[in-house]
Amino acid sequence: MADKIRCAHILVKSETTAKEVLDKLAKGDSFSKLAIEYSLDGSGKRGGDLGVFGHGVMVREFEKAAFALQKGQVSGIVKTQFGYHIIKRLE
Repeated sequence: MADKIRCAHILVKSETTAKEVLDKLAKGDSFSKLAIEYSLDGSGKRGGDLGVFGHGVMVREFEKAAFALQKGQVSGIVKTQFGYHIIKRLE
């Protein structure tokens, strides 16, 4: 198991919006463009890039989903105290 990974995410307030983003991803829209358009946190302007992080940095639900992804894979909707995330493992 990897000690550190690099991920991007799109953070939105509602599950409805998260489903809308997933639909657009399924139709081939760019993850980074959708992050710029939709994401509520500062990572949005970087295409959702959160950089490299290890275990114990992110909230539990986010970390569990992120570390379960393979490189290039996109998660389903992950609910945390901050809202609804769609996570992409970059490396």
